[in-house]
Amino acid sequence: MNEEAQNLQSLVLCTSRDKLQTWISSLNQIPVSYLCCTLQRMEFFVLVMLPACAAGLQDLSGKMFIFPQQTNKAHVRLTASKQDFSSVTVCHRSFADLTREHALFSLSTSSISNDFMIQWDDKNKEIEPHIRDQKVEYGGQDFKLNMWHSVCTTWDSSSGLVQVWIDGQPSVRKYIISGSSISGSTIIILGQEQDSHGGGFDINQSFVGMMSDVHMWDYVLSSCEIQKYVDELNFTPGNVLNWKALDFQIVDRVLIEEKQSSCH
Repeated sequence: MNEEAQNLQSLVLCTSRDKLQTWISSLNQIPVSYLCCTLQRMEFFVLVMLPACAAGLQDLSGKMFIFPQQTNKAHVRLTASKQDFSSVTVCHRSFADLTREHALFSLSTSSISNDFMIQWDDKNKEIEPHIRDQKVEYGGQDFKLNMWHSVCTTWDSSSGLVQVWIDGQPSVRKYIISGSSISGSTIIILGQEQDSHGGGFDINQSFVGMMSDVHMWDYVLSSCEIQKYVDELNFTPGNVLNWKALDFQIVDRVLIEEKQSSCH
């Protein structure tokens, strides 16, 4: 395989469709017949191999990650802008039809695998924040299948209080842990729960569905800012994770597509 084809292979696997089309249009020196054959081979290679792809910094506005199947491999690894947190807010939107527990957000450090993890327990109809290996449950949630849900979770180490907002509705504040910050080598995963630092995935805890608009802040977001996020208004983007400038790596079969919207 010559240098142009090798570059094409790398690009097909690890970049967006728009960038790929722009790059292909500039390859006037490659014969069309050869390029078409190469693309056919690369399409097969993508579907079969699906290796880890360092996507780099991308604006994912209007897009979503699709986790199309139950697996203990496929996930997205996010790169945070900092490593130490005494306060946290994480917001995301998800769409699924799972009738089992599954992880919505998983942050581990080298010392604690569930340093900040959000899990939905369908059996007990609970959303469960895990922080510094401690857990609280919020039951009685109206978390319907096959529709988008916005979930925001806040925690402050000084008070030890955690709160969850589902589709703009706040929970009570509960004590979980105080006086201890999240610190050390941080790994953030979408699509799987980390039972070890960066791994230990369980297929029965994997996420299957769509996920979008993932943001993380190193402070507790105000109720007004959370409502702006829920309503998709002009809110302050995350200063740790920002969906409009996201640094991520896709491992195995996770797709990026335009977010579907209702037609009126």
